[in-house]
Amino acid sequence: MQKLKNSELLLSYIREGRTMTQREKLWLIVSLSIPSILAQISATVMFFIDASMVGHLGAKASAAIGLVETTGWLMGGLGSAANMGFSVQVAHFIGANDMEAARRVLRQSIVCCIIWALVISITSLCISPYLPYWLGGNEEIAHDASLYFAIFGLSGIFFQMEGLAGSMLKCSGNMKIPSVLNIGMCVMDVVFNYLFIYILEMGVVGAAIGTGLAMLVTASAMMYFLIVKSKMLALIGRPGSFKPKEDTIRTAVKIGAPMGLQHLLMGGAYIVSTVIVAPLGTIAIAAHSLAITVESLCYMPGYGIA
Repeated sequence: MQKLKNSELLLSYIREGRTMTQREKLWLIVSLSIPSILAQISATVMFFIDASMVGHLGAKASAAIGLVETTGWLMGGLGSAANMGFSVQVAHFIGANDMEAARRVLRQSIVCCIIWALVISITSLCISPYLPYWLGGNEEIAHDASLYFAIFGLSGIFFQMEGLAGSMLKCSGNMKIPSVLNIGMCVMDVVFNYLFIYILEMGVVGAAIGTGLAMLVTASAMMYFLIVKSKMLALIGRPGSFKPKEDTIRTAVKIGAPMGLQHLLMGGAYIVSTVIVAPLGTIAIAAHSLAITVESLCYMPGYGIA
């Protein structure tokens, strides 16, 4: 039996227009899916870590995070849609063995995604004082929920850059670095949360700060491996314009808009469920939050394979 090729070699077959056997195609799908599944799960685990560690402070603290958690998912989904709009274009150019065009889209994507992340962060900051009440929260958890969402929203640019860099690395066939860094982000989240929640006794606010710092470190490392170390996409020593072009943006919108709509509908459904549960009280909100977080782990393998 012919020895199965590694994923890097099989990806080169695509760029060269060579034919792969069904067995090689299946092996490539599996080898690319497993790290991506881990990366998808890690994003959800971040919310679970916050809720579970804060849960030791009581139901009120868990409910404060749970109340705004679904809205955070929605904001994150819109950021992921923007990343997809550009990463698919890069994947197409890499598949066509046109690395210069891939790097050109990458430069534009960094600028566009930073702008998009700023829009999301500013929006999150502006609505944070009112969001807990819109969702049906009461006075005893509204303050902490508002602060948590505001800090998490301000960390959106870190989430955006981490996601963009991870997507670009995956497009180039590098699944190992994004997976390792995403797993590391969960570990850092635990460490930072322990420091801010328990040692510095900052409670719910500490959970948001800890998560934000974990995102910052991971995003910085991810961008380093993309811009400096990537064999195909590194920008260091390869000058070019970062000015967004109309055709690139238009294509990104065509690709990303349907995914953004999907996240909007799914996120909206989760938010509605939160609104329905919120009037039942603090305990119900906390229980509902933990349950839907665990539930979301069930469909992450599907996202990873996709």
